[in-house]
Amino acid sequence: MKNILYATDYSKNSITALKYAYELSTKINAQLKVIHVFHYPSTLVEMTTNTDDDFGVNYFKRHTAKLDQFCYDYLGTDLKNVSVEAVENKSILEGIISKAKELSPRLVIVGTKGQSSIKDLIMGNTTKNLIEKGLFPVMSIPSIEQLPELKTIVYATAFEEEDLHAICKLTEIALPLNATIKIVHVSSKKDYPGDIQMEWFKEMLSEKLDYKNLEFKVITSDDVFNSLRKYANDVNADLLAMLERKKGGFLKNLLNKDTVHKMNDYGKYPLISFNTSNCIKLSFS
Repeated sequence: MKNILYATDYSKNSITALKYAYELSTKINAQLKVIHVFHYPSTLVEMTTNTDDDFGVNYFKRHTAKLDQFCYDYLGTDLKNVSVEAVENKSILEGIISKAKELSPRLVIVGTKGQSSIKDLIMGNTTKNLIEKGLFPVMSIPSIEQLPELKTIVYATAFEEEDLHAICKLTEIALPLNATIKIVHVSSKKDYPGDIQMEWFKEMLSEKLDYKNLEFKVITSDDVFNSLRKYANDVNADLLAMLERKKGGFLKNLLNKDTVHKMNDYGKYPLISFNTSNCIKLSFS
């Protein structure tokens, strides 16, 4: 059974992400690992003696008990395929990465702060760095009132080879949910005709993937962000998917100074971010 790793900071925003992670893990038959990364101050360690073996054990017990209570409060008693673990590390990022390397999860899920500001789009530096490290796909969940059913997934493509791998990975989530993946490309009027590129892309994808619930759309516009946002609204998207590239990636392009003021309501959708690195080396089989 594959794993989904969910990291929580116990914030209000993380509650929605916990529920989302649990629902998704249940539907795709994955083990959900809930972790919290903590660090006890060095002064506390120095106050203990070498014979005080219970100090570290009790600290872990307290954090594990808090995680158990957190899951019980918001998921109830029926916690099939759920396990919790407190992870001690000075760095939240490194704590999550160390556990992800151990588990090799299908996804790493984190909560976001939703529709407040551009810096909150991807839960600050921790989530941004998780995406850029590229070890595993990262799903960020905004604090939304109602969890989507995950029937419509919008994938924004740039017609690159890594997009093909990312979509193949995305179908591993879409298949058990019978979800439709809507593949969209926003083409500038100055670009090579998008319709021609899309036909080539469809042919290449068909050689790698046999999935019936695929739809394709080309939008001609010089305003990439607003075109994608409008399209996602029009099709009632439940999840946005993107590929973060090492240089000039989709995320970096969205975060340039000309589009910052447009991002206030972008956090309304759950977002799964693939990286060029994990698209090549990871398999969901």
